[in-house]
Amino acid sequence: FPIKRDNGTIEVIEGYRVQHSQHKSPCKGGIRFSEAVNQDEVMALAALMTYKCAIVNVPFGGAKGGIKINPKNYSVYELEKITRRYTSELVKKNFIGPGIDVPAPDYGTGEREMSWIVDTYQSLKPGEIDGAGCVTGKPISLGGVRGRKEATGLGVFYGVREVCNMQSVMDKLGLPVGIEGKKVVVQGIGNVGYHSAKFFRENGAIVIAIAEHDGAVYNAGGLNEEELIQFRNKTGSIINFPGATTLTNTLDALELECDILIPAALENVIDGNNAPRIKAKIIGEAANGPCTPEADEIFIQRGILCVPDMYLNAGGVTVSYFEWLKNLSHVRYGRLEKRFSENLNTRILVQIEELSGKKVVEKERQHIMHGAEEIDLVHSGLEETMISATREIMHIWHSNPDIPDMRTAAYVSAINKVASTYVELGIFP
Repeated sequence: FPIKRDNGTIEVIEGYRVQHSQHKSPCKGGIRFSEAVNQDEVMALAALMTYKCAIVNVPFGGAKGGIKINPKNYSVYELEKITRRYTSELVKKNFIGPGIDVPAPDYGTGEREMSWIVDTYQSLKPGEIDGAGCVTGKPISLGGVRGRKEATGLGVFYGVREVCNMQSVMDKLGLPVGIEGKKVVVQGIGNVGYHSAKFFRENGAIVIAIAEHDGAVYNAGGLNEEELIQFRNKTGSIINFPGATTLTNTLDALELECDILIPAALENVIDGNNAPRIKAKIIGEAANGPCTPEADEIFIQRGILCVPDMYLNAGGVTVSYFEWLKNLSHVRYGRLEKRFSENLNTRILVQIEELSGKKVVEKERQHIMHGAEEIDLVHSGLEETMISATREIMHIWHSNPDIPDMRTAAYVSAINKVASTYVELGIFP
């Protein structure tokens, strides 16, 4: 489709939307703005979305979208025109809607683009009561859900934590059970890397190194991701962060001595060349496709556990599902039960104190009396989703000696669920 640039020239924009599977409706998948977008990439990512949704028991089919542009080369007004025109094309072709296909943010897009999409959709579909559910990742004021921003990083933490809480797995890796005290290296300090580092640190792990595109910083005593972000905002780089050693080659951080490695940036950063030098016992794939098939083979031989991206970074689509449900129900999570829970918990606590003659300390009192708000329920739902998916995958892996690694087990779990739906529908014999 053509758009008029700010300088008056006309440019033809290339965009895609692919629906891989409609075994569940609606379809679900992000929209990315990147010069690397092409039909093959969007088709492959749509297929992965089918399996990703299945593995975390989110009832969507897989889809993906992309616009072949570098958003840095366009003004905000031009990006708005591109996004709105793309949305109108999706509406014309019946490729968007709360019961048809629900896009979300991806590489190069965010809340701003999602707000343009929902506004365009609702203007073209006046009176559609569930119109806000046509897209997820929206600002709170336009029907978004609290907890969406940190969802992927928090999901990474919940998934790796559950693996670390499994005695048999930790015994095999020669590590103690639990997250506390484990040394973590994070590659990438974007949204996913930042929140992954945050939740690992807050729960007792030691984030010894954080890498970015221009280098990495290392401190054996631990790094604070928030201080690092503030330093980068001031200087433009994480290099020479006070109290840390700078590694000029960012890929060196991947080979540091640690317990858990979280690649949360680019694809194919661990391949057949550097996989033999990886010292981590657990690799949590927060990014999409950070490890190549050659690296997987080496990890199997070396006894390194790679927790696969297909389910580990599914926190985003899981909380997108919660946002979609919120839009369809037209009520904020926690609104109906928060005060009831607080009043009930307060009465129980008062009775216990009167009967025992003892007072609960103030910090615990506030915790017990607290009624769940939207963000509490979203985090709780995400935690349940990641724990259940991890246990399902581990059960399949450990009960079948022919499955070589956790990634294969994840695919087996996902494909079985998709296939069983087709069988029940009578599509497959």
